[in-house]
Amino acid sequence: MRAAARWTQAHLRAHRPAAVLIVLATAGITISLLLATALFAYATDPWQRVFTQSAGAHVWIHTQADAPAGALARLDEVRATAGPFRTVRTTAALQPGGTKATLELRGTAERPTTAAPQTVAGRWLDEGADAGATQGIVLDSSVARAMWAEPGDSLVLSGFKAPLRVVGIADTAEAPFHAGETPGVAWVLPRTLTASDAAPDQRGRTVGLQLTHPEDTDYVVQRAVTQLGADQITDVSTWRQAKAEAAGDNNLLARLLGLFGLGALLAAALAVGGAITNRVHGHLRDISVLKAIGFTPGQVVRMFLALHLGLALLGTALGALLAQTLGALVPGRIGEAMTLWEQLPEHAWLPLVIVGGVMVFIGSATCLAAWRAGRVPPVPVARAAAATAGRPSATTRRALGLGIPPALVLGWRGAFHRPLRSTAAVARLAVPLLLITIALGTWTTLDRFTTHPESVGLPAALTARSDTLDDRQVQRLLATEPNVTAYPGSEVQALVPGQTGTITLRGLGTDAHPYPYALAEGRAPHGPDEAVAGQGLLDLLDAHVGDWVRMTVAGRPHVLHLVGRGIETADGGRTVSTTLDTLRDEPPASAGAASPRPDFYHLVLPHDADPGAVRHALTEASAGRLEVRQTPNPADQLTSVRAVTAGLIAVVTLIGLVELATTVGAAVRDRSRDLLALRAVGLTPRQIIAVIVSAAGFVALAAAVAGTALGVLAAQWLINLQGHTSGWGTGISQRPALSLLLLVVALAVAVAGAAATLPAARAARRRPADSASDVL
Repeated sequence: MRAAARWTQAHLRAHRPAAVLIVLATAGITISLLLATALFAYATDPWQRVFTQSAGAHVWIHTQADAPAGALARLDEVRATAGPFRTVRTTAALQPGGTKATLELRGTAERPTTAAPQTVAGRWLDEGADAGATQGIVLDSSVARAMWAEPGDSLVLSGFKAPLRVVGIADTAEAPFHAGETPGVAWVLPRTLTASDAAPDQRGRTVGLQLTHPEDTDYVVQRAVTQLGADQITDVSTWRQAKAEAAGDNNLLARLLGLFGLGALLAAALAVGGAITNRVHGHLRDISVLKAIGFTPGQVVRMFLALHLGLALLGTALGALLAQTLGALVPGRIGEAMTLWEQLPEHAWLPLVIVGGVMVFIGSATCLAAWRAGRVPPVPVARAAAATAGRPSATTRRALGLGIPPALVLGWRGAFHRPLRSTAAVARLAVPLLLITIALGTWTTLDRFTTHPESVGLPAALTARSDTLDDRQVQRLLATEPNVTAYPGSEVQALVPGQTGTITLRGLGTDAHPYPYALAEGRAPHGPDEAVAGQGLLDLLDAHVGDWVRMTVAGRPHVLHLVGRGIETADGGRTVSTTLDTLRDEPPASAGAASPRPDFYHLVLPHDADPGAVRHALTEASAGRLEVRQTPNPADQLTSVRAVTAGLIAVVTLIGLVELATTVGAAVRDRSRDLLALRAVGLTPRQIIAVIVSAAGFVALAAAVAGTALGVLAAQWLINLQGHTSGWGTGISQRPALSLLLLVVALAVAVAGAAATLPAARAARRRPADSASDVL
């Protein structure tokens, strides 16, 4: 034991840079995994983020106006309360006309400290600015999206004499607005609420209860009903219901980041395993010396285990300490993610699991490497000689005969003359590059949604409708905007045979003026009874392009011929689109005949047009009687993907640099043993440097080509798979530009060459006696 401890100390003193590199690599991988986990929690669960940041309430109790809701604060299980707030149920719409929504107005003089709304646009209520002639209102973001409301808009509310001005939009952790089911939440000043002439049955109170233990939710609800009386409680909502409703909006993001998390873990595992294996290969002479002086294979295995596990423990502890203490100080989204993650319940145990997982893997890789070290023969001279002996291959001799620089030829031979080891090095380095390529594919697909939405089923940038103007007036208003092409449309809910749910049946454009569908299969509808369907509807009916499908609208059957499959991002792809003439079951209107009134118009704009400016111009021209809204784009809900993807690319790049350091170290070590031979054949130190650098560059080039090629295929498959399962359909993926892929390959090779230059220069300057000692 004493001899082993002394050898370990001597070994660390003699190889301090290598030991420091192992510690820093392990710390970097630990930091990477912790940051990736924090980013995953930050991006995939926005409800939890809002709940934590707002100190959300676990239970919301809605009562009659005269119920003593404040008494619930004295329950033993309640830690804090929001309210109770006086409330008024009302119906609101943008002025004049517009989409209507049911609101629950809450009167509050100050922003609540428990379940505090998080302002995302505009500002919070102000006693001085919002209590005058034009009073203010803050809307929950879910109802604001449904109403197309923005800060500065005016709302007409039933029971209020004057319209209210939207001064802010806020996120909450409560159940989101659902038309006809869950009212939207809004906040006004108490004097504004008092001015309402709402009936007594529209008034009430609402209190939010923050519990000490969230698992007591059901018990607290029972106690609240017992204390207040069932006749006093009008509604109850819990945090579990709100979280379940919010979870459905993040499946795509969760799958994407989950894939990157697993890929980064695999890349980290391969990097650590390669580093340890390379370290054992670099100390074969030391191992043979230990065995020659009497160490048994078991003692060698235990020494290597203790040495590398100690370095790994130091690295993981250092990485965890740096991530926990400095992570929240990083500017931008990473710092926000770490700050939020520290407040989440899983933060109490998840870092320990990650650190323990890193240690388990490193321990497993070390056990395998140490077992190999125990099998090293005491006199490995013959093995080294056998490994380096042999005539050059025919390809090598032919390349030298063609006048190719010897440095490149020998570098190629040095990179791939051991196929198994070279293949392992290429595979380890290709994994990070594959993940980076998948990230770039995701990025370019999102760019396709934002820059070319017409290619993914979103040709119309705006939708216009009006409840107060007739169709001719709407057409005249739309005609005032140049370069705007308007397509009439209508939308109804339909039943298909054997289904209790509904699908969406749309009529867009006319036979004379067809709508520009984005088709992934088949053709656009041209004749009567022809339609295109989304992938979700085809899966629902187990139908294919070319089939006839039957559906019922208000008891009236429609039989349609599916001639194409379009990319549909709305309603889970359960959509059938035909012409407006077919939907109304009427032939195209003849000259002078009145055509059926459309429900809305889809407005297709030129690429250089500003949808916001066109919307503002049409609203001004109609004096607010034409309701114009931008078409929802799924990419708008994935704005955090870009920042998170950039962070994950940085994490994977760090792991790739660790693996690159291992590859460069192996190349330098292998070429150092050949220095005598290289000098004997007349190579100068500069040529020897070129041999070592080109060997590392060839390995990086092979890994970059393999990683980017497989990454492009994997990105297409994964994105199309997600499109198919979500009902959007395949055909939405976009390959990264060839120039971007070539840039990734060039950067990988350049970084490998730059990383190998300094170690190669040191190896080339070594004395012949030192080079000979590596072989002996």
